[in-house]
Amino acid sequence: MKLKEIIDAARGLHPVALLLKNGTLVNVLSGEMYQTDIAIHDGRVVGLGEGYEGKEEVDCAGKWIAPGFIDGHMHVESTLVTVPEFARAAMPHGTVAAVFDPHEIANVHGIEGIRYILESRKGVPLNAFIMASSCVPATHMETAGAALEASDLAPLFNEEGVIGLAEVMNFPGVVYGDPGVLAKLEAAQRDGVVIDGHCPGLTGRDLNGYIAAGVGSDHECTRVEEAQEKLRKGMRLMIREASTAENLETLLPLVTPENARRCCFVTDDRHPADLLTEGHIDNAVRKAIGLGLDPMTAYRMASINTAEAFRLDDKGFGAIAPGWRADLLVLSDLKAVEIERVYVGGQLVAQAGEVVVELPHARSSLPPSVHVELDKLDFTIPAEGKRVKVITIIPGQIVTKRATDEVTIEGEAAVADPTRDLLKMAVVERHGKGGGTGLAFVRGFGLKDGAIASSVAHDSHNIVIAGANDADMRCAVEAIAAMNGGLVVVLNGEVLASLALPIAGLMSDRPLHEVRDAVDALHEAYHRLGGELSDPFMALSFLALPVIPTLKLTDKGLVDVELFQIVSLWELDPA
Repeated sequence: MKLKEIIDAARGLHPVALLLKNGTLVNVLSGEMYQTDIAIHDGRVVGLGEGYEGKEEVDCAGKWIAPGFIDGHMHVESTLVTVPEFARAAMPHGTVAAVFDPHEIANVHGIEGIRYILESRKGVPLNAFIMASSCVPATHMETAGAALEASDLAPLFNEEGVIGLAEVMNFPGVVYGDPGVLAKLEAAQRDGVVIDGHCPGLTGRDLNGYIAAGVGSDHECTRVEEAQEKLRKGMRLMIREASTAENLETLLPLVTPENARRCCFVTDDRHPADLLTEGHIDNAVRKAIGLGLDPMTAYRMASINTAEAFRLDDKGFGAIAPGWRADLLVLSDLKAVEIERVYVGGQLVAQAGEVVVELPHARSSLPPSVHVELDKLDFTIPAEGKRVKVITIIPGQIVTKRATDEVTIEGEAAVADPTRDLLKMAVVERHGKGGGTGLAFVRGFGLKDGAIASSVAHDSHNIVIAGANDADMRCAVEAIAAMNGGLVVVLNGEVLASLALPIAGLMSDRPLHEVRDAVDALHEAYHRLGGELSDPFMALSFLALPVIPTLKLTDKGLVDVELFQIVSLWELDPA
């Protein structure tokens, strides 16, 4: 009987499978650090203390042993690679579990896309949990490839690995009682699953209503005051340190010994180069400690706090103690987060920065996902005045500023003016749903010529383009259609760099390092054209997300997120 075997192992009556000796335990349950042996058997920690014998024994003298890191909210599609390739990158950085919201692929392929992510987890040591995507599409102001209703999501809550309802981005729909949104919340409540939030800038009684609907967390805070109100009203604060949205340094002063257990780290969206160089959740832990956060608090925010937020502690995730999963890290430097070995379920999965287990190849049987009527492409903006609203990028953030500027007119059309960093932007519907092309102007890319484009465009993932001229913008769309999705930089009708993303137009089927190299080449080509952003494609992708303030663009037009409606591109002259 296995239970009897585990009890006997815990009592030291027979050798355990693995014994980590003489290490300093980071006990996130008691808040202490002390030297002890850690006995592991059948994938679980069975004992702490002396007197154990192990079939395998590892001397950890001078090392720290901490629970593995858990990312509480991320979109694996944003890594541009499959689940196994993400695991290959993240596990050496200490990530043993992650909570995926697959709403990127769901917006392209619906339930079929979510099931692809579920299937992709098989054979991967990293524990990937799925939140059923709540907002497909995110709003009524865009054309997605699919639409998911409460009746589509409810059966998922009973599937292995699905643990909740993903970020409820349509917070106006919650506040104002949209029947479809409320039906999804009610379905999640009936099954007793966790409901994750997304409500940038929501405050006051509207925030009260959103929380009262059962939403328990938020990762969209960019200001201390906003985060403080949400903490005070019972939400869990997810501090995001993403490739574009870097909120940790701003929000960290809010974290105190009194409220820290309600705070955790998430990455949301992380690009390949950042995974390989800066890391994953370990990057947030390292940065937080460097900014003065107590190490114990930082390790708690990366493990037990996240586990508790998603009730994964009930499954043994998030701490090192008898009966808990043996998902743990051996570190040579606690503050610098220098990780020597990573164990998942008592199995060594990474050592010295490299994965040491075989990982499967996640094949895709998903159908083609880019359907654009190229003969109907038209980026002409007829002149209707002198001034236009301008989407203005804020480096390092996914929120934008609103601005207005006088536009350059040639003939009867408004055109880009790269001398003033005033580029034309377009979002082209790519799901074959008969959608159109949204057009606007954007400032912040710095391109002097050419165009960049991507089929990764949150959250409906149409094709988003920014360019200095219409011809190169068209060439970029044609290149993406030919690849069945991807990223591209174009100049004078020539593709300077590209990355094919044939899985839903979101993910590559290539190894991570190849994807990283391709992205590096894209960035280099962008910078040769005068670009100034460190991660232009991540910035570009979020310019199409109409649930993040302030101005965004979809295939249906310019969106004023604060008004939550499509507005005219043209700024009316004062009477």
